Amino acid sequence: MRGWWQEMAGLVMPAECAGCGLPRSVLCARCGARLNGREARRVRPDPEPPGLPPVHAAAPYAEGVRSVLLAHKERGALALAKPLGAALAGVVRGAGHTAAGWGGRGPSGPLLLVPVPSARRSVAGRGHDAGRRLALAAARELRGAGVPARVAPVLRLRRAVADQAGLDARQRRANVSGAMGVAAGVSRLWRTGGPVVLVDDLMTTGASLAEAARAVRLSGGPVAGAAVIAAASRSFENNRNWRGT
Repeated sequence: MRGWWQEMAGLVMPAECAGCGLPRSVLCARCGARLNGREARRVRPDPEPPGLPPVHAAAPYAEGVRSVLLAHKERGALALAKPLGAALAGVVRGAGHTAAGWGGRGPSGPLLLVPVPSARRSVAGRGHDAGRRLALAAARELRGAGVPARVAPVLRLRRAVADQAGLDARQRRANVSGAMGVAAGVSRLWRTGGPVVLVDDLMTTGASLAEAARAVRLSGGPVAGAAVIAAASRSFENNRNWRGT
């Protein structure tokens, strides 16, 4: 019931910009430009967890970007899924250019967007699966731009994990280490699909993405990289090729 009400409220109620509060605008042009007005950047957390694939992001987790992501994920502003999905698709396109660009060689099927899973209790509490919703929106954008892509929600949490908020990098790695696995029967998907791109809304320490990559690789999945909408500002600074915009 809660999820249905959020869907209706997010679509028909008057809104203000989730980034800056501008009246009657779900996402104003200025805040939208923070998400879609920059090219995808390689980001590296410090310390970088073992096994972390190359990660690209659209924007630092600051300014209105933080407000927009929180509004979608925690406050159920579902109308933001489309612009956020477009931003995520932009990262995928910018980092890989084409499906073949992500893998270089190997599988030639559609690009497989694999969302990092949230705990069931978190999904239930929010009333929606934010990561999967953004992955679906991004896949639609990619297909509209001529890039074959599909969502493969195959990752599962195999044990309980604590809320990552408030944990440092070492604690986050310990919290999620070995926690993820894949759904049964993914071998055929890996054989017929294209490169795997892990997707999430945010990267802070990279612990969850590294664990997701471990689980996919262990099952034989061809992890090419990861794409996120935002990353901690420090991750941008750690990229020697980045120049602030």
